This record gives sequence, structure tokens and C-alpha cells, in this order.
Amino acid sequence: MSDTHSPTSISPTSDSTPPQELDVVIVGGGMVGGAVATALLQTNLSIGVIEKKLPQPFDPEAMPDLRVSALNHGSENFLRGINAWSALQAMRSQPYRRLAVWEKLPDLVNVLVPGQPNRTEFNAEEVGASHLGYIVENRVIQLALQQQWQPAENVTVFEDVQVNDLLTSEHSVDVKLSNGQTLRTKLVIGADGANSTVRQKAQLGLTSDAYNQHAMVISVVTDGPDQDITWQEFTSHGPRAYLPLPSINGSTHASLVWYDHPDRLATLLAMDEEALIRAIHKEFPESLPQVRQILGRGSFPLVKRHAQHYYRGRVVLAGDSAHTINPLAGQGVNLGFQDAKVLTDGILKAVQDSGDPGNPECLAAYENNRRPANFRMMTLMDGFYYTFSNDLAPVKLIRNLGLTAAGHLKPAKRQVLKYAMGLS
Repeated sequence: MSDTHSPTSISPTSDSTPPQELDVVIVGGGMVGGAVATALLQTNLSIGVIEKKLPQPFDPEAMPDLRVSALNHGSENFLRGINAWSALQAMRSQPYRRLAVWEKLPDLVNVLVPGQPNRTEFNAEEVGASHLGYIVENRVIQLALQQQWQPAENVTVFEDVQVNDLLTSEHSVDVKLSNGQTLRTKLVIGADGANSTVRQKAQLGLTSDAYNQHAMVISVVTDGPDQDITWQEFTSHGPRAYLPLPSINGSTHASLVWYDHPDRLATLLAMDEEALIRAIHKEFPESLPQVRQILGRGSFPLVKRHAQHYYRGRVVLAGDSAHTINPLAGQGVNLGFQDAKVLTDGILKAVQDSGDPGNPECLAAYENNRRPANFRMMTLMDGFYYTFSNDLAPVKLIRNLGLTAAGHLKPAKRQVLKYAMGLS
């Protein structure tokens, strides 16, 4: 479905209290918004960050959060470049050097052809790297970035408020807040998530499509040592995925992702701990370490969204505000960080050239770069989803032959691996 609006330009209204003037206002202090704020610290720009609720400080004894992300090398290099990586590493993260993918085969096939012949495994050694990426809790990423931008003298934080309206003119935008305050700025950056208020108020339009699956995320304690692999098994009802997490107080942790019909997941969410552990051991492959404890669970619908425009006037979108994709390959936050890098590189150049962070040429170049790149990844994830979400015999045969062949095509594997790692 889609919604479109004709562009509007509304002159700012005058209130009895004059607006607070800032060069850039970032709506959303999460991972992408925090990355934008941190990347802009090298300028003399005055920056406002609007965040409804900042995260609690890190507690190394606390159990892992439910929402985690797989950061590839591209994201790691970006976070290193804005001096946030060391703060992240000082908290906790789990590197992985192998990634495996396969489709669950009928029992008869496994008996006749043992050893998962359709399993393709990628190893960091194939591209001369020590690791493929890191699994990190979303809150840890947000905190690592927040530690950089929050104490900066040129950053003002607006907490416990929301954006009520955006009033635009040729040279500025008035941001009306829920507490009655008005901010006047040269550029508004919407990094306020999939249900972006900025996208709506700026009338940037949205195309969306809901998949016939939800994803259930389960945080667990498992047997055994830390794992160096993340894997995904495709089934007729949806994938089952395993993501290793760091050990805490000697206990090994992991994040499991169970894709299925929403009715099935609703049943799983209602189960007691012992019943859910039994269901996991029944449905997940033998590769899964023994699950000892359920720490948390939750589910969310899978919806593909793409803004019809990334910017209008002096308002621009980044991250989930601009696009959400099927999380099959865990590329969502990596795309968001690529947005943040391209956008902030353009702003830095615009400030150097013209002194104007909202220079329209900069915003147009950003959209021309990121929109097709994000669309390509969305299309690729759609291809995976629809290829593996049916039981048509010819399609099933072709995809398993493809998985089998992929494990033996080393040049192609290296190229796919570089792309997945954000190195190509």
C-alpha cells in the first residue's frame, strides 16, 4: 500500500516565546540518530537531539536485552571512524567468524544423503579476516554512541518530549515540541524509527508491504562454551536462526529467532518456560546448544517499508524512518549506518562549501546514493523470502541445488561474503 502527499511549505508562525535556534535537529537518539549526532561532533554546528526516553546506564551484571543486531565490518569501520567502537567494546559484544545457512530436508533425504549436503558455510578466513561481524545488543550500541554525543558542548538534549509539528520555510524549519517549545533549525534529520513522525509531518510518503510471518526473538542461556558461528535454517514455516551472545557470569547466552505464522507464535509466547524449551528443541536443528533457561521473549510483525522520498526541503530521513527490510540477513542496522555515513559526509562537505548543513544539493546527493542501494538490499531480501517460503517441488529442488553448489564456488562465496560484510 502507499500514501502520497503533495509538497507543502508553511511559513513559521511567531509565538510569544522566541524559538531556540540550532543548526541541526536530530529526531531520535537511537542507533542511527546517535551515529549521526556523533559523526557531526567534528563540526562547530549546534545540534539538538530529541529522544523520548534515553536508555538506562550499562550494567555488566544485567542479562542481555532482547533486541540485538549483527554489525558487519562496514558498520564496525564507521563506528571506529566516529570514535564509538572502543566504548562499545568496553561494554560487551560477541564476535563470530562463521556463518552457515541451509534448508531443513525431509528425514528420508537425511538418511539417504547424510551430512547436510545443502549446507553452505562462510568463514572469515576465506577473505583473510579474523571475524565476519559482531552480535551486539541494540542498547549497548545506543549507549556507546550516547557516551560520545551527550556530553558534547555543542549538543542539546530534549528528553521526554515528542515532535508535534514541522513548519517549513525556505531557509529554516520550526520544530514544534509537545512541551510547547519551538526549535528553529536549518536541517531536521528524522531518525525516529519505522513509524516516523518526521516522515509523516514532512509528507514524504510511504510504500509498505506486510509479510505473512512474524519473528519471535528469544533470549536464552545455553550449555557449552561461547560459539563463533551464527546460522539460519530454512523450514516450510519460516527460518530458525541462532545468534551467539557474550557470556555473563560464566553462563553462555544466545539469541534465537523463530519466524512463523503469527498465530503459531502467539501460542509459543503464551507457553510456560519448560514447554517453550521443549518446543525449541523440537523445532530447532541439532546444531543448537542445549537451552537451559529462557530469559525473555517477544515477537514483531515483518513489514517492508520504503519512504517515497528521503528528503523534502530541509527535512531528511535516515535508517528505519526511511526503510525497513525483512531481517533475514540482519542487514537493517547496517543499512542505517550506511545512511548515517553518507548523510553526514555530505553535511560535512556542505558546511565546508557553503556553511549550510541543509544544502539541497547535499540532500539530493544523499537520496540518489542511498535510495537505490537500500532498494537493492530490500529486493534481495524479498528474493530470499519468497524463494524459501514455499514448498513447490521445482523451486525446492532448484534452491537446494543452489545451496549445495554455493558451498563449492569459492570465488562467488568470497564476493558474497564481502558484500555481506559491508566491504564491497
